[in-house]
Amino acid sequence: MTTQKTANIETRTADVVIVGSGAAGLFAALTLAADKQAGGKNTRIMVLSEKPLGGVCASAWAQGGIAAVVAPEDTTDSHIADTLKAAAGTADITAVKTLVEAAPRYVEILAKYGVRFERDEEGAYRLNREACHACRRVLKAAAADGFGAELMRALSEAVRQTPDIVFVAGVSAERLLREGAARTGAVSGVLTRRLDDNAPVVFLGKAVLLATGGVGGLFAATTNPLHAIGRGVAMAARAGAVLSDLEFVQFHPTALDIGEDPAPLATEALRGEGAYLLNSRGERFMLDYHEAGELAPRDVVSRGIFAQMQKGQKVYLDCRHIDTAHFPALISAAARAGLNPQRDLIPVMPAVHYHMGGIATDLNGRSSLGGLWAAGECAATGLHGANRLASNSLMEAVVMGARAAEDIAAAIAGKTAAPKADLTDVRLLPIAKEPVVERDILRHIMSELVGVIRSESGLSAAIRDFMRLGAAAENRDARTADMALLCRMIAVSALMRRESRGGHCRSDYPDAVRALQKRSFVTMKETEAVAASLIAVPAVQNIQTEKVA
Repeated sequence: MTTQKTANIETRTADVVIVGSGAAGLFAALTLAADKQAGGKNTRIMVLSEKPLGGVCASAWAQGGIAAVVAPEDTTDSHIADTLKAAAGTADITAVKTLVEAAPRYVEILAKYGVRFERDEEGAYRLNREACHACRRVLKAAAADGFGAELMRALSEAVRQTPDIVFVAGVSAERLLREGAARTGAVSGVLTRRLDDNAPVVFLGKAVLLATGGVGGLFAATTNPLHAIGRGVAMAARAGAVLSDLEFVQFHPTALDIGEDPAPLATEALRGEGAYLLNSRGERFMLDYHEAGELAPRDVVSRGIFAQMQKGQKVYLDCRHIDTAHFPALISAAARAGLNPQRDLIPVMPAVHYHMGGIATDLNGRSSLGGLWAAGECAATGLHGANRLASNSLMEAVVMGARAAEDIAAAIAGKTAAPKADLTDVRLLPIAKEPVVERDILRHIMSELVGVIRSESGLSAAIRDFMRLGAAAENRDARTADMALLCRMIAVSALMRRESRGGHCRSDYPDAVRALQKRSFVTMKETEAVAASLIAVPAVQNIQTEKVA
């Protein structure tokens, strides 16, 4: 690894630059290092993160577990069928088959890395059943509902013990760099901001892997860390990458409605164990919306709860008749609000939990741009379709992190030349200090107009606001500008899909349309054209901006 000053910018070079330190990023780094140890190429790996190794990330907050066929009575065909059913008709069948069939092998690899799964007295995995799974197939951690934390503990420790992986904390990725004078060639690096002194640092690599997580922080109600604002997806969009399925945003139906931001999560495993939903009148209402009741797909449950809230009802999760001792995260969060789940009803609401869309990739993690791979929540492989099956996300992060790493190793094996980028006029845009009112405005618009229920009038108004806020931020606050860009792209994708499917629900187009039973693909320029066509039309409603400001 080399460090030098080029065009007054500190430049560091590695073979592979990985942006993001969640499950996908760390597992990809470990896979690349293992390839070297197994006799592969002498690959130098650099992982970039705003946070310290093992710091806050969405992977660490995952409660339920990881889905894989490990029980004798379970089958891959059943897991595939459940995934396709939840995906509401738009999943890529090849992606589903590939990842589901690979999952059990990676569970064993995780165990070798030290992940402590919950097992019975005979050593067999203890399994949970979650919504839309035909049987129990969700592996849990020995620490009950803290599977994400256990997974990240083990992967972080493995990275610490792997000298071929250099972990660089305290840097914020800002823009992708491309080869060639016109910057139209392969992606060759990342421009970052060092957080302690705001200095630019360039990381060059023969391959760049984005593993930057989701978009929950773009919404006012979310279970994700607030820094999960999709900046990796925005960087890829600005570089010209094709994005996919941006309109499909999954709301977790049972976030705790106790005034915290982000909202604590009441894991789906609770409903799998028999907890159910009640409204203010004490009515168990979900059977009115779906025959599976509380175990219906997440989008259905979220809309059921939202419908009750629209009627003025509060919604509660009733856990009083089940043993919640194995759900310490729920107990802790409820206690902060003075509640006890064994005694009290727990108020819940839908909140953004996962983004099915992102950077379009193939099953090796390759994006539409040479030199750029993506894995984890920032990528869109087609596995999840319009609605993710519970606990498939960590499975995808691990499997796709490994597949991308293996493809990267093969792709750079013959490259001897050092990566290059034209840095003559590369510069960091300013970034505003917290708090930033415009970011709160963006989040509230997203929740109110691009949330559980959408409409043409609301989406059009939101897009106009995003254009205005983005233009104002473009040269004075890079983070807000990227937020506004991605908000606009999600809203435009939602506007273009004139139907309701999975995590995307339109009040003006309430039914699924067979002709639209397919994935969506879009570039930043294409969404700009749609947004520009709305500029001349007066905003239908702008009360959200006025209210927050």
